[in-house]
Amino acid sequence: MSDLPWLTDEQMARLEPFFSKSPGRPRVDDRRVLSGIIFVNRNGLRWRNAPREFGPAKTL
Repeated sequence: MSDLPWLTDEQMARLEPFFSKSPGRPRVDDRRVLSGIIFVNRNGLRWRNAPREFGPAKTL
């Protein structure tokens, strides 16, 4: 990982009950997506300006 902030294991454990368990398309990495969303919101960025480590802007 890089110097970017990522959610900890404890934070992910608290959020996990809210994740969808629906069958179908494979899920992307929840930690990456949620960390990216939080990073963009905290820094007042546009989605397209999110660091690459968080993945494509469409998944955020």
